[in-house]
Amino acid sequence: MSALVRPRNHRMIAGVCAGLAERFGMSRTTMRVIFLLSCLLPGPQFLLYIALWILMPAEGSSRKTVADW
Repeated sequence: MSALVRPRNHRMIAGVCAGLAERFGMSRTTMRVIFLLSCLLPGPQFLLYIALWILMPAEGSSRKTVADW
C-alpha cells in the first residue's frame, strides 16, 4: 500500500477521496461515489472530510504523515 497523501493530480476538491482511493487500491470514481452515498446517511461525513483535508499531507510536502510517527 502507498502512503496516505493527497495527490497533486486527479483532485476534484482537495484530493482526499483520490488519496484514500490510491491508498486502498480502489478507483477514484468508486471512492467518490462511496463518499457521496455515505452523505445520504446521518453522520459527520463532511467534518471527517475537512479533518482529512487538514491532516493528510499533500503529495511531495515535507510534512510527516501519521504513518511516519
